Amino acid sequence: MTAAQPVRPAVVDRWHHVVDHRDLAALDALIADDAVFSSPAVFTPQEGKPKVLAYLGAALTVFDGTGFRYVEEWYGDRSAVLEFATELDGIHVNGIDLIHWNDRDQITSFKVMVRPVKGLQALIPLMAAQLSQS
Repeated sequence: MTAAQPVRPAVVDRWHHVVDHRDLAALDALIADDAVFSSPAVFTPQEGKPKVLAYLGAALTVFDGTGFRYVEEWYGDRSAVLEFATELDGIHVNGIDLIHWNDRDQITSFKVMVRPVKGLQALIPLMAAQLSQS
């Protein structure tokens, strides 16, 4: 007997649409005004919708064309863990996006963790270059 697959929350469906189509208008609607972004490279959480949009928009650009894909997903009542894999400049990158949302189905917290260290080291300058353009 096979266990039933959990139903993907609407917020996660909307996030996948943003990633698949680089839809910045949909991203703007998905992020709460008081959202917080936690970077794997920056200790201080980035607070507020404009900062979260800047970081997520930069990530969408950095990972475009790299083979970025989600390989596993786990869901809670108002949270999800999405494991991803990609390759940056020949370096395998693996990580998770830890997402929380409110009762209006808007993301309130987005935390990224990346491994291995070489993957994070490849990601940091690419993200910095994108963020400096915003």
